[in-house]
Amino acid sequence: MSCCAPGIEAATGIGVAKSAESDNESLLAASQTLGEGLSQLELAVPDIHCATCITTIERDLGELNMVSAARVNLSTKRVRITYDPEKGSPDQMTAAVTKSGHRILLLEGLDEDDDGQMGSLIRAMAVAGFAAGNIMLFSVSVWSGAEEATRDLFHWISALIAIPTVGFSGQVFFRSAVAALRHGRLNMDVPISLAVVLALCMSIFETARGAELVYFDASVSLLFFLLVGRTLDHMMREKARGAVKNLAQLAPRSAVQILPDGSRQAVAIKDIEPGMILSILPGQRIPVDGEVIEGVSEADLSLVNGEAEPELIKPGHSLLAGTLILTGSVSLRAEQPADKSFLARMITLMEAAEGSKAGYRRVADKAAEVYAPAVHLLALSAFLGWGILGGDWHVATIIAIAVLIITCPCALGLAVPMVHIVAAGRLFEAGIVMKDGAALEKMALVDHVVFDKTGTLTVGKPRMREQILGNSSDFLQAARLARRSAHPFSIALAEAAHEAKISSDDVFEGQVEEVPGQGLKARDKSGEWRLGRAQWCGAENLKQDSGRSQVWLSLNGKPVAGFELSDTARPEAKEAIEALKAAGMRISLLSGDRSRPVMELAKELGIEHAEAQLTPADKVSRIQELQNNGHSVLMVGDGINDAPALRAAETSMAPASAADVGRSAADFIFTRNNLSAVPATILLSRRSAATVRQNFGLALAYNLLAVPLAMAGHVTPLIAALAMSSSSVLVTLNALKLRFGNRELSKAVAPKPSSPSPVPPQKLELAE
Repeated sequence: MSCCAPGIEAATGIGVAKSAESDNESLLAASQTLGEGLSQLELAVPDIHCATCITTIERDLGELNMVSAARVNLSTKRVRITYDPEKGSPDQMTAAVTKSGHRILLLEGLDEDDDGQMGSLIRAMAVAGFAAGNIMLFSVSVWSGAEEATRDLFHWISALIAIPTVGFSGQVFFRSAVAALRHGRLNMDVPISLAVVLALCMSIFETARGAELVYFDASVSLLFFLLVGRTLDHMMREKARGAVKNLAQLAPRSAVQILPDGSRQAVAIKDIEPGMILSILPGQRIPVDGEVIEGVSEADLSLVNGEAEPELIKPGHSLLAGTLILTGSVSLRAEQPADKSFLARMITLMEAAEGSKAGYRRVADKAAEVYAPAVHLLALSAFLGWGILGGDWHVATIIAIAVLIITCPCALGLAVPMVHIVAAGRLFEAGIVMKDGAALEKMALVDHVVFDKTGTLTVGKPRMREQILGNSSDFLQAARLARRSAHPFSIALAEAAHEAKISSDDVFEGQVEEVPGQGLKARDKSGEWRLGRAQWCGAENLKQDSGRSQVWLSLNGKPVAGFELSDTARPEAKEAIEALKAAGMRISLLSGDRSRPVMELAKELGIEHAEAQLTPADKVSRIQELQNNGHSVLMVGDGINDAPALRAAETSMAPASAADVGRSAADFIFTRNNLSAVPATILLSRRSAATVRQNFGLALAYNLLAVPLAMAGHVTPLIAALAMSSSSVLVTLNALKLRFGNRELSKAVAPKPSSPSPVPPQKLELAE
């Protein structure tokens, strides 16, 4: 059994008391080292359900000198703490969380598919609903004019039903409220619990003195409606998190390891280490990132890059976790542990989205933090006002209970988190991972998009554009040589031959030598062939200053053919640029490449402002100039040299094919290499911002209407419960509108087909 710190529970929910030394050892073992003297610890906090919980936990942790950052994720119900282990022990952090009345669970062994809350909520709701229905039957008889003895009997029967029902079904709220009060704080469950208990106690008192009217039906029905709202909220959160859960379920729980002696054994995915050889059978997904070392198969890479067509994989191919093996078996050398694989990175990025602290979210947190004291003050004012001025303390109590219920800040607390959760899920379905909810708000304000060139607006690899010397027979000879090399230019020539329907089996049969920095040379009966640089092939006088790269073919020192190569625009780039312009965006192209290809690409795509030969510092400087002129900038780039610019912009995007540093610096990652993701994200962010404003408006309108009515005595506790639950459901349903519409987002779902070969077909026809 794992040892746990004070207040920490194992996955079974049973508290475990251990010495401080062993507690710290357990927590340190669960921590990850980040570097620069910092570590990170992630724990489950299953009881959180509102913005006040988030604010309280983050505030209490932030007061510790050892904690540099604390982030609570309401959707996953986890807290991620970045801390300096030299400044204190981990149990100080867990003590700070438990001080606020929240349970802590170690993640190891926790069954994330079922935290037990949904089952508890459904059982509590079912019991409350059944009891409310039966009590209502007795109440109808009383309202119909039952005689005094019959009326009192029905009241006592109702009491016998209501008391155990409130005790069982009310635990969802009572535990949270008692924990908060015990630790000297208030949360939204305190007024709810107070209202339910007061209504029940007052009904028992009225029954004991033989009063005509009691409120067992109101207290139990109130509890039922509250549980309906809480259950719907939980269900909607689970639905919104469906993308993350589905992604996590794609990862296999175990794999088959091939041992050095050839035998095989099962190994848990968490125990896979780099260097292990794994056997992957048809129909199985790759468990961790690795390299194929044996076997040939077709693979479904749609999860990784969105390509619908299967890809042929052979030894030497690198595969990411989540790739589905379709036909033959392969042996894979693991290159990353499971917690650093592609799937793990995508899950982490998705979970980070809802946990962010955006500007609107902070407003909701602050409002919810002062809301509970305000609720009690309003209820107390209504109680004293009606009691003193009206002289009827019975009515005053009923009105105070209604005020306590109707002013619950659930809608306010859900206004922003639900929008971020739904938006993150909608983006993920289109292959766009949102790392930070704050970036979603910033994206809505963007008015200027800055693009990098290579690998962002272009495909990121050279392609043959034109044959400038020689005939089709010369091209065939160049392709034969090129197929013997892994140089990018050789690959480009080989791909051009493949697109021209030249057999891939047609390879130069003689000995081929690769001369580093120069090219290839080989010999046959015709003499010595060379394929490479102009000077090496004797073509320095024929080289053209076109701004494109050139490869030359020579025979016995005489150039016989020349080929121009350059990067090409992504097939969907022009359409994406036009969509951005239609959305009112200004667009710039900032590149470190040579001037001519940059300007040609800008002209081709319709980009009016372009600059070439810029250093990373130059790009940052240009972005800062735009910001100083009042523009909000989105940077889209993919390389290591783009990382400073990605950080400098208000928000940023990068393709999944980007360098690790580039992906880390970006706020959004589009995994399907489709630039339509850029306008799609901007349009969805604008819809999200509008939805957040609508949610705040709904929450404000509800309170402006409901609170005065409750304080004026026009709302019963039962109606108050229904109104409060309805406001929370309304805000959540309004957020779910984001799942529909947005044609640009639909375009980003599938990548565009590859562009056709840029080589003129007539120049590739083989001579008879």
